[in-house]
Amino acid sequence: RDKELGGILNQCIHNGFGLHTFQQELTGPEYAAEFEEMVANRGIQVYYETMVTGLTSDRVITAQNRDGILKIQAKAVILAMGCRERSRGALNICGERPAGIYSAGTAQKLINCNGFLVGKKVVILGSGDIGLIMARRMSLEGAKVEAVCELMPYSGGLTRNIVQCLEDFGIPLYLSTTVAQIHGKKRVEGVTIAQVDENRQILPETSRYIPCDTLLLSVGLIPENELTRSAGIPMDPLTGGALVDDGCQTAVPGIFACGNVLHVHDLVDYVSEEAERAGVSAADFVVCAENTHTYAQTAAGNGVRYVLPQRIRKDRDVSLFLRVTQPFGKVKFTVSSGDTVIATAKRLKAAPGEMERIDLPASLLTQAGDSICVALEEL
Repeated sequence: RDKELGGILNQCIHNGFGLHTFQQELTGPEYAAEFEEMVANRGIQVYYETMVTGLTSDRVITAQNRDGILKIQAKAVILAMGCRERSRGALNICGERPAGIYSAGTAQKLINCNGFLVGKKVVILGSGDIGLIMARRMSLEGAKVEAVCELMPYSGGLTRNIVQCLEDFGIPLYLSTTVAQIHGKKRVEGVTIAQVDENRQILPETSRYIPCDTLLLSVGLIPENELTRSAGIPMDPLTGGALVDDGCQTAVPGIFACGNVLHVHDLVDYVSEEAERAGVSAADFVVCAENTHTYAQTAAGNGVRYVLPQRIRKDRDVSLFLRVTQPFGKVKFTVSSGDTVIATAKRLKAAPGEMERIDLPASLLTQAGDSICVALEEL
């Protein structure tokens, strides 16, 4: 849809990208440029400023741009639409609709790409990675970040971002706290924050007013799956993305999904790795559409929120990606099929904000039955 390749990376001018993929620390635009060069060197055609408006289960794509409407009959389709941010309208916060309320990603684009400072005194709701990075960015641009409030009793961002973006800049993080009311008519004048109980209900006696002129929302990402649903592809309610196998193929043959449209990632390197896996699988499908492999279904056990992919081949090495339900200390993940333990993996800590990865060689999967469960136990 955009006028250049790179997607969200173009507005992520901070470093920390590419440590796994290129063994060096890059900014978002630098990381995107590496892949853009690969696309150009292979002579792959790119349609800029083109929006896909339809996708059918038999892989017919409808798109439109300034030249008109395109119809493409594809042999294979890879869905990589990314996420959109949850907006203020989904939160039902009391108050008027003044200027000065932005999603964190919108504020990031306005500052990094357009050079606009969105405010001088800022409160951030939500401690996702974008919110944490924007707390640092606003501070570097001369604004005062009064507080970061998080509804849950734990942060939703990476530990390194909490340290580098909040602790290093002396920005307070209030857990189990939300914005109860927004004050101001033409422009935000302040917010009332309050603690919440275990049911996430506001405790009025803990209310506190903070004067500010800007409220940034970092309250979750939603995979952009309208096209996926229009093609009749079954979805996973826990990830918000499609149900896929370990080659990233959805339940509709020839349609693949990867990146944040499949499930929300922490590291761009994992996105690139997943995209490469989807690309290889799509090429294999075009060359040989027959699928005679045997699969095992994956399931989440104790302490695990979801496991992806939802089904895996038993004749090749696979990687399982999962998130835990709450913060834990030292834990052991157990991958089992029925009463048979296939593999175990220990971690010094586990948190919902950090995706876990367990690699399973094909030699271990030969012991698996029709289903594989990943569970957690505290040590």
